[in-house]
Amino acid sequence: MSIPTDHPYDFDPTHGLGVDALRAIRPPPAPPGFDGFWRARYLRALGIDPRPRLAASASSHPDWQVHDITYTATDHVRIGGWLLLPRGGPVRRGLVAGHGYGGREQPDFDIPVEETAVLFPCFRGLSRSSRPPVSSDPAWHVLHDIDKPDRYILGGCVEDLWMAVSVLTGLFPGLERRVGYSGISFGGGIGALAIPFDARIDRGHLVVPTFGNMPLWLTLPSIGSARSVQNYLKAHADVLETLRLFDAAVAATRIEVPMLLAVARFDPAVAPPCQFSVANALPTSNHHEIVVLDAGHFDYIGQEEQHALLSETVRRFFRVT
Repeated sequence: MSIPTDHPYDFDPTHGLGVDALRAIRPPPAPPGFDGFWRARYLRALGIDPRPRLAASASSHPDWQVHDITYTATDHVRIGGWLLLPRGGPVRRGLVAGHGYGGREQPDFDIPVEETAVLFPCFRGLSRSSRPPVSSDPAWHVLHDIDKPDRYILGGCVEDLWMAVSVLTGLFPGLERRVGYSGISFGGGIGALAIPFDARIDRGHLVVPTFGNMPLWLTLPSIGSARSVQNYLKAHADVLETLRLFDAAVAATRIEVPMLLAVARFDPAVAPPCQFSVANALPTSNHHEIVVLDAGHFDYIGQEEQHALLSETVRRFFRVT
């Protein structure tokens, strides 16, 4: 184990907790109306024609056909991204790949999947889906319409994911219930919120997911988007009621498909207790796998080896059968 001890932060990114203590953390109770709130949004998204448009991409790769893609999401938002198709092979699975709060500048050509159409959407307001007046700065993006549950930007990003599934199942009929999701950090939290309400998604892979266990997320010292919301909360205490509807750990208790989660013991941006809250919330009756990393959002000794092992686990998890 190589838990970092030398770091520049004025707080302990492990929060003094070992693996046993982290695994004992439970998600908070669901707020009233949680399921109805998300089901209504999903049904609205299902009624939208995404009208995807593909174009030749400036990017190229020997193993993938690379397409630039745009599609329409809720609220008439146009989402941009990339679609990778295997060269010389069939498409037998779909995968939506989310990104962290840094956005995405290109697709991940090393994603360990085969015979898979991989859609890399940029969530609204970020990278290829930049949309004024939404800020692309995570510290401001995470606050956009935070006082309006039905308009809060995180809900729109969840809908962007659902619409990405609609794009894949529209382009490749027969992929329903053969579409996976993979997301890291911001994309991990969005995935946890989206997966339980979309039966077309048959499995999910989340890495250091955020937005889990809002009572902890709003109080544990952190950097990045969590700190931004914590500072906002000091003058707007009533926003807590909105944030309870966007708790990734609460949503994870509703997930009924196999999941592969990678959670970290040390993380300055997404507090480990919040990550483990998402992992611990998964129903024990399903086939889930939890990988514990030494650190997230931070370089550490042994990182390459751990991520190489995780990559092989991901390859097996999404293998076409």
